[in-house]
Amino acid sequence: MIEVKSAKPRSLASSETLESDVKRIIDEVRAAGDAALVSFNERFDDCKRESLRISAEELAEAYELVPEEDLEDIQKARDNIIEFAKQQRISIGEVRDFEPMPGIHLGHRVIPVDSVCCYVPGGGYPLFSTALMLGIPANVAGVRRVVACSPTMKGTGKIHPYTLVALDQAGVDEIYAIGGAQAVAAVAYGTETIAPVDMIVGPGNSFVTEAKRQVYGKVGIDFLAGPSEVLVIADETADPQIIAADLLAQSEHDKVAKAILVTTDLDLADKTISAVESQLEDLSTAEIARASWNDYGEVLLAGSLDEAVDYANNYAPEHLEVCTAEPQKIVSRLVNYGSMFVGKNTAEVFGDYASGTNHTLPTLGAARYTGGVWVGTFLKVCTHQSMTEDASKTLAPLVSRLAEREGLMAHKHAADVRK
Repeated sequence: MIEVKSAKPRSLASSETLESDVKRIIDEVRAAGDAALVSFNERFDDCKRESLRISAEELAEAYELVPEEDLEDIQKARDNIIEFAKQQRISIGEVRDFEPMPGIHLGHRVIPVDSVCCYVPGGGYPLFSTALMLGIPANVAGVRRVVACSPTMKGTGKIHPYTLVALDQAGVDEIYAIGGAQAVAAVAYGTETIAPVDMIVGPGNSFVTEAKRQVYGKVGIDFLAGPSEVLVIADETADPQIIAADLLAQSEHDKVAKAILVTTDLDLADKTISAVESQLEDLSTAEIARASWNDYGEVLLAGSLDEAVDYANNYAPEHLEVCTAEPQKIVSRLVNYGSMFVGKNTAEVFGDYASGTNHTLPTLGAARYTGGVWVGTFLKVCTHQSMTEDASKTLAPLVSRLAEREGLMAHKHAADVRK
C-alpha cells in the first residue's frame, strides 16, 4: 500500500482529566438531581429554563416553525426508516418447542427493552435525522417508554424545532432539554423529574461518550462512538468528483473526522485530491472540512482490489463505499464495516438521511465486533425450557456426573434428587 496523501495519527483515547470531570458531573447529578441539571444547563448552554421536560405547547410551537415542505421531507425519511425497521423485526424469530432429545422442550422469546433514552446531539448542527434513526427502531421493536434528551440552542432555552418535530415523528414519549454527560447521568440514575431508563443510545461528544462508558452496567448502551469515518474503495472506473464529494461529506462533521480513499489507480487518486481542493473552495463548511481533510484525510494506492479489501477489513470503517466496475465481485469478502454503500449511485449520505438504514454506527474499529443501531439493539433474546418427568430422569445422571467433576456438589445434588 502506497501513501499518496498521508494523515496525522489520531489519538482519541479518553484522558484522565476527561474521566474525572465526567465522574464529577455524574456524582453531582446523582446527589442533587434536577437542581444539578438546571445548573449545568446554565453553565454549559446559557439555558435558564427551570422546566426540563418539553411541554405540549413547545412541541406545537416547533411544528409552527417548520415549513410544511420540510415536515413532508422528514415524514418521507421517517417512512423509509420505519419500513426497513419492520423488515428487520420480522427477521428476528422466536424458537418454540425445540427438542434436542425427547421430552426436553427449549425455546427463546424476543422481548423488547422496557425503556430507552435516545440522545440526540445539538452541537454545531441540529442533527434531527438522528432523532429518527434512534426513536423509530425503538418503537418498532416495541419499547414501552422511549425518552429523548437533547441540548438547547445556546442562549435560547429551546431545543431546535426540527429536532423536536423529528422526535415527535419518531414516536418519542418524553423529551428533555438537557445535553452532555449530565443528561446521561440523569437517565441512568433518575432525578425528581426523570425516571431512569434501561438503555441509552445515540452519539455525542467526548463527554457524552465517556459518561456512557461510566454508566454502562447500570444501564445498557449501544456502543462508544467516536468521530465519523468513511472509507472508499475505488478503481479506475470511479468518478473523482463523486468520491471527493463523499469524502468531504464526512470531513465536515468534525475536525477529527476521517475520510479515506483506497484505490488501485494512481490517476484517480490524483484527480480525487484535486477535486477535493476544488470543492472546498465553494463549501460553506470548509473551515471544518478542510481541517479534517488536511490533517486526517488519506489517499492510498493499493496494488490490487484484494489488497484494498484486506485493508478495509482490517480498518473496519464506520461507512464503507465500493465504487468499482463490478462491486459485487468483492462485496461478499468485505466483512468489517458499520454500513456499506455499493456502487457509484449509492451515496453514503443517502443512508445518513432517508434510504432507510440506520446512521448510528460503530467507529474506531468497533465494526470488527458489532453493527450499528437497529431494531435488534432494543430486543432481548431470552431462553426458556421445560421437560417431562422421563426426560428429567434421563438427563439427571449426566448432569450429576458433570457437576461432580467440577466439584459443585450442590449442583450434583439438585440433579440427583430428580433421578
